[in-house]
Amino acid sequence: MPDPSRASAGPDTAVDENLLEELIVEAQTALPVELPGLADRCAMALGLDSALIYLVDLQQELLVPLDEAMESLPVDRSLAGWAYRTLSPRVDDADAGLIVWLPLVDGAERLGVLAVRTTALDGVRMRRSRMLAYLFGMLITSKRAYSDWLAARARTVPMRLPAEMLRAFLPSHTIGSARCVSTAVLEPAYEVAGDAFDHAVIKDLLHTMILDSMGHDLASGLTTSVAMAAARNARRGGGDLADVVDAVDRALAEWLPDHFCTGVLCRLDAVTGVLRWVNCGHPPPLLIRAERVLHGALDSTPQPPIGLADHLAPATREVHETTLEPGDCVLLYTDGVVEARDADDAEFGLDRFTDFIIRSSSAGQRPAEVLRLLIHAILDYQRNKLRDDATILLFEWRPQYQ
Repeated sequence: MPDPSRASAGPDTAVDENLLEELIVEAQTALPVELPGLADRCAMALGLDSALIYLVDLQQELLVPLDEAMESLPVDRSLAGWAYRTLSPRVDDADAGLIVWLPLVDGAERLGVLAVRTTALDGVRMRRSRMLAYLFGMLITSKRAYSDWLAARARTVPMRLPAEMLRAFLPSHTIGSARCVSTAVLEPAYEVAGDAFDHAVIKDLLHTMILDSMGHDLASGLTTSVAMAAARNARRGGGDLADVVDAVDRALAEWLPDHFCTGVLCRLDAVTGVLRWVNCGHPPPLLIRAERVLHGALDSTPQPPIGLADHLAPATREVHETTLEPGDCVLLYTDGVVEARDADDAEFGLDRFTDFIIRSSSAGQRPAEVLRLLIHAILDYQRNKLRDDATILLFEWRPQYQ
């Protein structure tokens, strides 16, 4: 039986290639605010009726349309949200046709969804809808780096200055390759100051880092910002893990001598599974294997916080090493996660934290969705009033997917 997605387009699905080329060229210089109109015209050039872009808000609770006249949609209670959560298309009945909800992604990072309207749906139209989602995923990624408008659309309340400064340094929530994925969340979204995460891929090496600076003010955010900048500078200069930690130690000692932070820095070889890490006064990483926590597997000798190079820190930080097994997950977190308290002053706790991740993962949830659900559970546990920043970073080694 022939594949309908490879069938030749009939007269009603013919593509005006010249118009489509003009629109793609126009997209390179289009302002972000012009993307809604551009999406519609690209859809029509592909034989579809229209297209509407929705971006996920900062806390991944709402899908916010770029058309400011439209209403936002809940991530947890809508077909659009289902497409976002599962990274799978969903088809909905609409007046005089259908709406196809498609995830908008940048590599492993979920950006939002694209709503494509069409009078009918076949293999050709479905393939073109996906092409449109791929195109606008790349366009949004390329333009949001310099667009205050796109950043503002993703916010639901005003942001405090310390959070604004720190978020300028944070990478995408999720990065990855065929062999590994790293994803992170951070709350409170609009008031964070001292916590931060970082992750990057350099060839076959995945670098991850989590930091917790003392205090909850602008100086705390400045401390973690300097620490992230120093770490990236050392990584990009070819330094190994010990060099990176040393660079952060020296940067804080030189520029902010009265400030320090705890943290864990890791480097995973995505080919061999060799994991190296340095723990500087921080809660130890957790290793999850075969749906259980291997308690103590990544414990190490306590070392002083980062930024005390002239005081307590040794001349050379101790780097630890182990080899992961395919499917292993490593969790980095700040103490605000497990120390979250409910109305009766009971802690969220480490067991509840790890059990949530194991159950969600075994239910088939993707890592980014696991952390989205978890951070909302932590917020609900404290009635949306965090006493401390809560940051979680999870990375998984999956060479069998290569």
